[in-house]
Amino acid sequence: MNQNIPLAELLRPKNLEEVLGQEHLTGESGTIRKMLENDALGSLILWGPPGTGKTTLAEIISEKSGRKFFKLSAVSSGVKDVRDVIEEAKKQNLFSGKSPILFIDEIHRFNKSQQDSLLHAVEKGWIVLIGATTENPSFEVVSALLSRSQVYILKPLGFEKLEELSEISLKKFNEIHGTAFVLKDKQAFIQYSGGDARKLISSVELVLNQFKNSKKTEISNDDVMLVLQETMALYDKNGEMHYDIISAFIKSMRGSDPNAAVYWLARMLVGGEDIKFIARRMLILAAEDIGLANPNALVMANNCFQAINVIGNPEARIILSETAVYLAVSPKSNSAYTAINEAMAFVKKTGNLPVPLHLRNAPTKLMKDLDYGKDYKYAHSHQGNFADLEFLPEEIRGTSFYRPGDNATEKKIRDELVKKWKGKY
Repeated sequence: MNQNIPLAELLRPKNLEEVLGQEHLTGESGTIRKMLENDALGSLILWGPPGTGKTTLAEIISEKSGRKFFKLSAVSSGVKDVRDVIEEAKKQNLFSGKSPILFIDEIHRFNKSQQDSLLHAVEKGWIVLIGATTENPSFEVVSALLSRSQVYILKPLGFEKLEELSEISLKKFNEIHGTAFVLKDKQAFIQYSGGDARKLISSVELVLNQFKNSKKTEISNDDVMLVLQETMALYDKNGEMHYDIISAFIKSMRGSDPNAAVYWLARMLVGGEDIKFIARRMLILAAEDIGLANPNALVMANNCFQAINVIGNPEARIILSETAVYLAVSPKSNSAYTAINEAMAFVKKTGNLPVPLHLRNAPTKLMKDLDYGKDYKYAHSHQGNFADLEFLPEEIRGTSFYRPGDNATEKKIRDELVKKWKGKY
């Protein structure tokens, strides 16, 4: 067996039975298996993280359906390349009677005009398009192409599947090289892979190659980490994971879990996320989710934003961590957020109601004669700096938008409002 062929290529599945972790597509009731059994192949988009088998599935579909396979990479191909393949596919279609498959890897990297160049061929049935993407097709694939394709989601490999793949990789390596390596623990490989099958196989091959000419046969986690150096976090700051992880970060702080907040913060920092983006989101959370339950949270978040601009990386991580923990453990209230949302919705529904005369300024004699400002009570001229006066338009008198939250600070606010407004709150 050729030892120069990468292990990941040697282990590439040749049929649906060998594909790991995608049983919802390849199992007995899997949609792709049923599609092949019924010879009912249509254009499709395979969406999933790196190393989950998108290219492999495309090749298996081509092999099992008896169709010629054309492959383009969106990174290096342009409209001319697409048109050349389509012309070749049209010729092929005349002889075989089956539309060839055009597989486009990283289709999300095609711009609109490049994607549009595929439409006519897909509509005419000259090609069956299979696109592979790590990004959400809803955002990255033009709607016309998306409407003509079925989207299938590939899942990251779970722990058990990665453990199984480690064993398969080990066995294959030993078979090729005549070695007798044993893995004491597969945790380091699994952690390093991040759910990416190709990365796991390649890491097994890399580590075992390092010890191939030694007397060592038992490989420990320490041996693995010594070769791999450190686990690289899987994070695409320009892709969907950017939005997923910031969402998890915000929800962890909203849910008062400082441990999770710091973990997701670390994921972003290790992945190279813009620290200003992180700080801006914490500013929003301080107002939206903590609000009047702890007004100092907004001050803290704003100070954090200012400080990281002065300090920069790597020390900015300390300030971001301190702020994230503070926001996570702070009491929560969305009363101010709810109040402005309800008020804006109310304004859109009720239109431009007139300002009550007693609240209008009266800079001219005519305005005074028209009772502008009449009966206005200056709050500081009254006991407790409060005057019982209606400040809303007459048509919506008594309407409430702000409802104090159930926390210590706003309980005091509620008591004061009830005292002043005679039960309105």
